[in-house]
Amino acid sequence: MPTRTSTTPSVAGFLPYAVVASLQVIALWIGDGGVALVTKLLLMPLLAVGVLWARRLRGAPLVLLLVAIGFSWLGDGTAQFFPWLPNLPMMLLFFGIAHLAYIWLFQRHLAVRRVPAWALVYVAWWVGMLLVLWPHLGDLRWAVAAYGLVLGGTAASTARGVPMVTLGGAFFLCSDTVLAFRLFIPDAMPWWTSPLVMLTYCLGQGLIAAGVVSRKKARRG
Repeated sequence: MPTRTSTTPSVAGFLPYAVVASLQVIALWIGDGGVALVTKLLLMPLLAVGVLWARRLRGAPLVLLLVAIGFSWLGDGTAQFFPWLPNLPMMLLFFGIAHLAYIWLFQRHLAVRRVPAWALVYVAWWVGMLLVLWPHLGDLRWAVAAYGLVLGGTAASTARGVPMVTLGGAFFLCSDTVLAFRLFIPDAMPWWTSPLVMLTYCLGQGLIAAGVVSRKKARRG
């Protein structure tokens, strides 16, 4: 069985991510755009540091988790990294690849149970989101529909993991749901939904990564 001291390195590795995630949400709350931009671009690299610091993942699980984190970083920084490309389609592409990596990770490598029956709620979520957003999506209708499928697929796949990972998948879904409303029905969304998007995003990504690391530690203990 793993001891309390054996968990210290992995916890310490995620502390910089937790600090910067907190600064990101606070900056959005108070309207400090400069700090919000810098902290947003630091999030995923620091999350990768936390994963590597734990030194518990190897092979395909490590590669897939880092691919998911890496493409999430490209999605976070699309406007800064690729200003000559259309922002929203490229963001959907990068995050779509990240979600596919997460699906592969949990379906093929880290599942601890079958997809639970309650995960059918994610099908209802996808249908409901499209019904509400469809009139507002314009030329992006089919791209958003496809992205919604992989996003729901990630949430359903994380439901096969340990509870921390399952909760992370739900937070990630919540983040993208609020973001979709902010992008396509902005007049209906109050200002505080901007920090809410990043709060749930940081929780989602952090819980997924920490859950993967903690499960691998438990198996090795």
